[in-house]
Amino acid sequence: MQAIIMAAGKGSRLGNLTENLPKSLLKIKGKTLLEINIAMLHKFGIWDITIVTGFQDQKFIEATNNIPGIKLVYNPFYGFTNVIGSYYMGMNNLHDDFIYLHADTICDITIFEDLLKADGDIILPVDTKPCDEEAMKVRLENGNITEITKQMPIEKAAGEFIGITKIRKSVIDDLNDSATNVLRDQDYTSYFEGALQRVFDMNKYDVRMLDTKDRFWGEVDFLEDYQRAEQNITENLLEL
Repeated sequence: MQAIIMAAGKGSRLGNLTENLPKSLLKIKGKTLLEINIAMLHKFGIWDITIVTGFQDQKFIEATNNIPGIKLVYNPFYGFTNVIGSYYMGMNNLHDDFIYLHADTICDITIFEDLLKADGDIILPVDTKPCDEEAMKVRLENGNITEITKQMPIEKAAGEFIGITKIRKSVIDDLNDSATNVLRDQDYTSYFEGALQRVFDMNKYDVRMLDTKDRFWGEVDFLEDYQRAEQNITENLLEL
């Protein structure tokens, strides 16, 4: 199994914390967000890891210099494209079942373990709580996820996608074609989920939801997210 980590963003919404530092290199109780994610992948035997960088990419070279299995891919367009551009830059490294994740998102070990065990072509962990407008929302139909977008009316959402997913290698060709077509359409502000939606619309794949069941996860976009992650991070993550 492989992994691809999105780590190109500047993290400007964190203010002074990320003025000269990629936000995935912020530390929580002594460990960077990136270190926590890499350690999680290693714990479950995933060593073939592509990290797509952008803002201050040289710091990722320093941070991963002594870690085996890391491939760094630089996205020179990180300031002009959303996450879809970073996935596009790294997607040709993928040839096996893989985990997609954001470097600024962490989750409890048990969520990740359940994700690896789950059966389906595409598995998305979802926090089945009431969503706000900013959340990446998902809609279910007959047990399968059929829609994923921030623009979904909150009353139609089954919950919030946490930004980590498992994808079978049989999906890769269609997913990569979809990502390419998003960019062909010049939808440079699209999230990765824009490519996922095109794959969902093919109705070829088993797209499952994994309920996080109130377990810890956190995406660090704002100062309050960082503070919440510091307060609530589980010990099993810090012990990796």
